[in-house]
Amino acid sequence: MQKFSNRQREGGRTIALVPTMGYLHKGHLSLMVEGRKRADILIISIFVNPTQFGKGEDYQEYPRDLTRDKKLAREAGVDIIFAPKTSLMYPPDYQTWVEVREVTRNLCGASRPGHFQGVTTVVAKLFNIIKPHIALFGEKDFQQLVTIKRMAADLNFDIKILGMPTVRENDGLAMSSRNTYLSPRERESALSLSRSLRRARELVSSGERNTTRVIEEIKGIIGKEKLINIDYIKICDTDNLKELKKIDRKAVMALAAKLGQTRLIDNCILKP
Repeated sequence: MQKFSNRQREGGRTIALVPTMGYLHKGHLSLMVEGRKRADILIISIFVNPTQFGKGEDYQEYPRDLTRDKKLAREAGVDIIFAPKTSLMYPPDYQTWVEVREVTRNLCGASRPGHFQGVTTVVAKLFNIIKPHIALFGEKDFQQLVTIKRMAADLNFDIKILGMPTVRENDGLAMSSRNTYLSPRERESALSLSRSLRRARELVSSGERNTTRVIEEIKGIIGKEKLINIDYIKICDTDNLKELKKIDRKAVMALAAKLGQTRLIDNCILKP
């Protein structure tokens, strides 16, 4: 992979990377379409990264179908799929980790200790292996996007990090590989997440600036669904992810919830 990328760079060609864990959906494909427009060579990685899964999480159960993914990637115009084995990414004597501290303390970082250390480590490795000029990430994983941007800036990666809008199902549910876990009843309940975010935008558009009042109304909407257990609902600064008391600047409302064993996240941008 490194030799291939070196040859492309030496030939003056640009490389776009879309990192994924596979089981591709339209959200992933939208990143590939954009990457195809922005670079000469489009590469995706498919790697279910064990170090970003905590104890008791769904690493073993995470959906995998490389044959299906290859077909979808080919149709999206992907040039190369980099799908390494775990033993190559983390050999027995592996002992180096990348940690981004402040922006990972809140939100999913508080709920999933060690998760973002796994994310930043594997993404740094992918950057060094694939050597892209541009890397594309979905805004649905907003904290991940902010964390990767921080890492790239702090470690002087000569890579443009591009965030792309969340892609949703026709009913509003944010696309995720984990949506396949949901039963029909759970999926119906999950729609309250996107409904609540729409309501938050309406409140801010109509002049509400108090984060506590917005969050309480959103909790009320989601709380009506008996199958949902809320992990967090927070309104934060979009740059440093610190919680806000007042929506007096561009903010992100981020939430996480569990339906049975399935953990879903979603977010929206609030502009005063």
